[in-house]
Amino acid sequence: MARMQQRRLALTVNGEQLEMLFAPYKTLLEVLREDLALTGTKHGCELGECGACAVLVDGEPQLSCLVLALECEGRSVETVEGMATKAELHPLQAAFADLGAAQCGYCTPGILLTAKALLEHEPNPSRERIREAISGNLCRCTGYQQIIEAIEEGAVRMRSKDAT
Repeated sequence: MARMQQRRLALTVNGEQLEMLFAPYKTLLEVLREDLALTGTKHGCELGECGACAVLVDGEPQLSCLVLALECEGRSVETVEGMATKAELHPLQAAFADLGAAQCGYCTPGILLTAKALLEHEPNPSRERIREAISGNLCRCTGYQQIIEAIEEGAVRMRSKDAT
């Protein structure tokens, strides 16, 4: 049986430029988890319906289960592992922790990244806009109220951090 040719991929992940070999059929989700050991990005439905695998590609939320890794050549990918800087949590991560917005935590990485992208484009979104932005991220534990409140608090913290 012929062995499948591996492909070379150059991309930036969490600010680090990488070049790697991988199987060309792999999704971005598989490359992140299996090849790069970035397991914060979660396997959910693998159909693009739950949002657990959401990452930022060039600053925009993408469902990594639906993106072939090959499509990320030369692009920048951010996972939940890239949100914190050194020992300091991102303001959204801190707000989620302080307000109890994560229960089982499975959906949290995708929601955090989706919310980060929203707040970078709209620093002071309405509650309705927050609901709309995270509508593709399913959570079975919280009922969303604490998540929405944590995103609002994260927005306040991000604005005050930007002001300093």
